[in-house]
Amino acid sequence: MALASIVVAAKTKQTATVLWFHGLGDTGAGWSFLAEELSGLFPYVKWIFPNAPIKPVTLNNGYPMPAWFDVTGLDKSHLKQEDEAGMLASVASMNRIIREEVDSGIPSNRIVVGGFSQGCVLSLLTGLTSEYKLGAVIGCSGWLGLSSKFSSMASEANKDTPILMCHGDNDPVVLPQYGKESAENLKSLGYNITRKTYPGLPHSANDTEIRDIAQFLKQHIPPTNEVS
Repeated sequence: MALASIVVAAKTKQTATVLWFHGLGDTGAGWSFLAEELSGLFPYVKWIFPNAPIKPVTLNNGYPMPAWFDVTGLDKSHLKQEDEAGMLASVASMNRIIREEVDSGIPSNRIVVGGFSQGCVLSLLTGLTSEYKLGAVIGCSGWLGLSSKFSSMASEANKDTPILMCHGDNDPVVLPQYGKESAENLKSLGYNITRKTYPGLPHSANDTEIRDIAQFLKQHIPPTNEVS
């Protein structure tokens, strides 16, 4: 089933697309501020903020909430109890959106996937297993899902795709150590990782992080020479 998305159209001729995936219990609207803040810098970018399906979440005592996959807890032992089927179903949904963008004429290397918390898990898995060569991958305040089998799932297409991983050093929800270990794991596999940490930042974003994201986007999906 196709997921509904918040879509912010490019202000000029679209030459790039950013997909951004929200965290557990949130919606695409919760991150649409990213487009509002950055569309002036990136008038040629179409922003897509998909909404996760509503599903029972063990961490939430089984009550339904927006979730890309089920989680039983957020300490290391619980993170190893992974909802592989849920993760892969969400990856498949995101790949359909990527395919639609490519089919509409956007080169895959002008598409960036990013996300926060659970959305970070989804962006890393989607970006690094996609058969489309993407422009970049951004993961904030999250971790690498399915890490024990990731190397067998990864696509050759994105072995060299630049990855930005951001994390607040005062995050009590997804501990910064988890993000650090994931970044080191990916780096050991040969991935191009840029890692940023933010002093005092809890499980959220701040202006410095948004500026770093903007700089990363400008580097990897710069303006083209096309006339709008």
